[in-house]
Amino acid sequence: MRKIKFALAAVLVTIGVSAAAAFASTKTSTVSLRTTKVGKALVAANGRTLYLFTADKGRKSSCYRKCAAVWPPLTAANPTVGRGLRASLLGTTKRKNGKLQVTYGGHPLYFFAKDTKPGDVRGEGVVHFGGSWWLVSPAGTEITRKPY
Repeated sequence: MRKIKFALAAVLVTIGVSAAAAFASTKTSTVSLRTTKVGKALVAANGRTLYLFTADKGRKSSCYRKCAAVWPPLTAANPTVGRGLRASLLGTTKRKNGKLQVTYGGHPLYFFAKDTKPGDVRGEGVVHFGGSWWLVSPAGTEITRKPY
């Protein structure tokens, strides 16, 4: 039984690491706008919806380990903005591992692992890991309208 639990834990960690790697970028990423079920919201270059986390302290992320496996951070050294967004609201913050996480409106940006395709907003309004997760508006504020 102990071996099965260990094997299951190893698989879950591998899936989390793979999901985080699939979402995150390391060099450059363009943050753009996309019309979603809750209005215009920020998306990454891969078209995936971006979220902010209400438990973050200012520009500093408080989402690590298990949290980051479910809510992978958008990382990029040189992010850019697409049409309709303000470059003055774009920035980065240093994570504990030294990588730069993209911020917009002062909020670190994240993906949701259960969003499987561009346009998905399954993380909207989820309360998880000590805070709420919301899509980000072009003004850099949370969109608090649920899609259902």
